[in-house]
Amino acid sequence: MKQYPRSLNKLIHELGKLPGIGGKTATRLAFHILSLTDREAEDLAEAITGAKHSLRYCSVCGNLTDQEKCLICSDPTRDQSLICVVETPQDVVAMERIREYRGLYHVLHGAISPAEGIGPNDINLKSLITRLQGSSEVEEVIIATNPNIEGEATAMYISRLLKPAGIKVTRIAHGIPVGGDLEYADEVTLLKAMEGRREL
Repeated sequence: MKQYPRSLNKLIHELGKLPGIGGKTATRLAFHILSLTDREAEDLAEAITGAKHSLRYCSVCGNLTDQEKCLICSDPTRDQSLICVVETPQDVVAMERIREYRGLYHVLHGAISPAEGIGPNDINLKSLITRLQGSSEVEEVIIATNPNIEGEATAMYISRLLKPAGIKVTRIAHGIPVGGDLEYADEVTLLKAMEGRREL
């Protein structure tokens, strides 16, 4: 392995900690950063530290924001009767891309995973219950957790928790993606597609 100066090795090491970044990519990124002008490098560093210091979680839904409440929770035109429960702030962005959903969100910041020692108290679930108890407007909670074991366990737990309160709980459908081929779909995907079928 090539021996780089200590500061360059440290930069490569830190970049290598980012998700999806291996040693070669970290090295390539480090050399790209070195090729930047001083101003560009300072702008990059300021953007990282600025985001780290100014961003926080919305006091209502748990989404990322630089205010007390996020833009969605602050929007009076959103449908207050719907709350879509997602795992991460990135899931909010994905849902917003469809431009059809006009309700509110609640971000869990994870999913229940007994194998990893993550229980209901380790995710942002208590604030959802508090939020629902403090609002008579919510009619439906849409659970949009990931279609994996952890996401399904989380969805079932939330459903059992909310049903006695008389709140309608629904789960987004999962199945074959648009443009996908049946022959390449796994058994679980096909099963979910069959369960989520609808009349034409």
